[in-house]
Amino acid sequence: MAIKKQYLKSKPICKVTFSIEAEEANKVAVVGCFNEWNSKKAPLKKLKNGTFKTTVDLEKDKSYEFRYIVDGEFVNDVTADAYAWNDYAGAENGVITV
Repeated sequence: MAIKKQYLKSKPICKVTFSIEAEEANKVAVVGCFNEWNSKKAPLKKLKNGTFKTTVDLEKDKSYEFRYIVDGEFVNDVTADAYAWNDYAGAENGVITV
């Protein structure tokens, strides 16, 4: 798992690349408060090496909760900036700060 942040000089945007190794998985998405927790808005594409990857534009100077959905199961990113408890899910969400 990895998170890469690329800040734009021309806009208050950070391009965040989410990637997760899931060679056996069929479908992976990243969901969070930045996309209304909708798995259809941020599907990850499977690369030849078995890694799934996508890039999302996020507004700078904010924090966002997120998780991956790997074949229907929620998974946290071990490289998240922090974690926040979610009573609704009964589990922690990853947090990314940009």
